[in-house]
Amino acid sequence: MMRDLDYLKLLAKQFPTATAAGAEIINLRAICALPKGTEYFFSDLHGESDAFIYLMRSASGIVRDKIDETFGNLLPEEEQLELANLIYYPRDILSDPEHKEKDTPEWQRITINRLVNICRCVSSKYTRSKVRKKMPQQYAYAIDELLHIDGHDEDKRGYLRGIMDAIIDIDMGDDFIVALSELIQNLVIDNLHIIGDIFDRGPHADQIMEELMSFHDVDIEWGNHDAEWMGAACGNPACICSVLRIATSYNSFDVLEDGYGINLRPLSMFAEEIYGDDPCDCFQPHLLDTNVSDSVNPHLAAKMCKAISIILFKEEGALIRRHPEYKLDHRLLLEHIDYEKGTVTLEGKTYHMKDTHFPTIDPKDPYRLTPKEEELMATLVYSFTHSQLLQKHIRFFFTNGAMYKVVNNNILFHGCIPMDVDGSFLKLETSMGTFSGKALMDYFYERAIDAYFLNGENDPKGKIYATDLFWYMWCGPYSPLFGKDKMTTFEHCFIEEPETHVEKFNIYYDFSKEERYVDRIFAEFGV
Repeated sequence: MMRDLDYLKLLAKQFPTATAAGAEIINLRAICALPKGTEYFFSDLHGESDAFIYLMRSASGIVRDKIDETFGNLLPEEEQLELANLIYYPRDILSDPEHKEKDTPEWQRITINRLVNICRCVSSKYTRSKVRKKMPQQYAYAIDELLHIDGHDEDKRGYLRGIMDAIIDIDMGDDFIVALSELIQNLVIDNLHIIGDIFDRGPHADQIMEELMSFHDVDIEWGNHDAEWMGAACGNPACICSVLRIATSYNSFDVLEDGYGINLRPLSMFAEEIYGDDPCDCFQPHLLDTNVSDSVNPHLAAKMCKAISIILFKEEGALIRRHPEYKLDHRLLLEHIDYEKGTVTLEGKTYHMKDTHFPTIDPKDPYRLTPKEEELMATLVYSFTHSQLLQKHIRFFFTNGAMYKVVNNNILFHGCIPMDVDGSFLKLETSMGTFSGKALMDYFYERAIDAYFLNGENDPKGKIYATDLFWYMWCGPYSPLFGKDKMTTFEHCFIEEPETHVEKFNIYYDFSKEERYVDRIFAEFGV
């Protein structure tokens, strides 16, 4: 009873009278009667910006369906396609020199009318207030009037014609077309859920992030590739090396140099100096995309990949030694190489290595960086931590992202909820306690926030120690984002035998197919 009274007191601050409370009840009940807005789910985008942007702006065909629904047989197929492409890419089409010939006042008038009709169709499931909030502020009044005034009313026709004439006469037709097109894009998708892995492999994760940041309602459930980039943006050396290893192995330099302004020249110069005569056959890049802004010779890319991979294994070794609580000593692999015989011993078995040229590794102290490697890493850390665009994008991961999200009685997360073979949740022992299930997800989220916002200038060693967690989120065996027992990067690079390349998935992936275990996970998250 007392608790109910407390709630009533809080409500009274926002709704001081019965009339105010009643009005809000009317509004909420009316909203509940509307159809549910469209939710869009994406996962594993991996830098494929062109495909993502097309799917976003077309809403996977919803825009095309709405055009057909609105105009049916009134417009020929060719004109419907032109209208659809205009909605998807208004700025590109309107700025195309070939379009200028037909961009007349009459074309603008016809196009605006058509876009208003489409906009009216896609906004039908929302309240007028919600639609207005999505409108560009400078055109909100005009768009609102065009959408909601009855054009069949004789008294209003002149008014609507006056709005249209004003838009055309002051040469704002193209701007207004862009505004309507982008409003349609926003209206066809009400909520956008990105369930992990925006970064790595593909050419332009930066463009994906810009598109996401322009969207009105988006949440991101972090993936392990995202955590890797978050760590790199924090200046974590192991994460930076991992990002660069993947980029060089896929010859994907656009996102680094053109997108984020990361200076890779020091790495290329270092690689040429150290591995100039080394063919680096084991590190030849996977050529998935042609770099638009910075075409890198595959042989140079291979040398860069080997150079940063060796530094990666050193940095990972140092990180594992800093964190005995990670219990990853079995992944200290450089010390298990016989540098004279060219072999490595893993789990009691010895394998011949495909590459045995290691000019920067001291067998007596294999994890120590050479002076030139230290200099290179200092330069790379500076580039990542001082990239303004990268920092802006990573901050968006914190303002709009988390380890998981509970919505509509569903749990959205990337990867898994680590489980043991008996069906219980795996327990991670840390200096702050033991965590499993939902508590484990919360632990990683809270520590990630601490790590990102820790002032590295005041406590550089503490910053590195804290941001090591991002590396564990990237590839640690108890990381919900990774979901495997180990990441076999070293084995793929140096060992031929496929048996060493196996990464065992957590048992969750088997249990998640059975209802009783799914129910256990839902109960853990209170769903």
